[in-house]
Amino acid sequence: MLSTYGTRSGLDRETGLKVAGAFGAGMARMGETCGAVTGAFMVIGLKHGKTRAGDDGARELTYELANEVVTRFKARNGTVLCKELLGHDLSTEDGRAAVAEKNLFVTLCPRFVQDAGEILEQVVGEDAG
Repeated sequence: MLSTYGTRSGLDRETGLKVAGAFGAGMARMGETCGAVTGAFMVIGLKHGKTRAGDDGARELTYELANEVVTRFKARNGTVLCKELLGHDLSTEDGRAAVAEKNLFVTLCPRFVQDAGEILEQVVGEDAG
């Protein structure tokens, strides 16, 4: 998400990939919040995030937009938790093996990335990033 949409705000793709690198597989393979959703949060922050003390309006807008992404993602997929989306706990070797065996990163995750991207564009606008 960040490597794609961040370029629209001047963030180069490589830096976006590096910054977002620890967020994959539900935040460092912990199976928590889906990386596509956390990527959308980063894009929202890049575009609207608070940069000055006292700019509470920016913070509130950022939180509002992030919450709307979560609400819409849950409406489509039932959850934002990676381990629930994939049906396996990536924090365990058995869970990672099952995801790899079933090829879920290829068969399911692209849909979650697409959903998050579509939602991000709806929430932030076509000029997301």
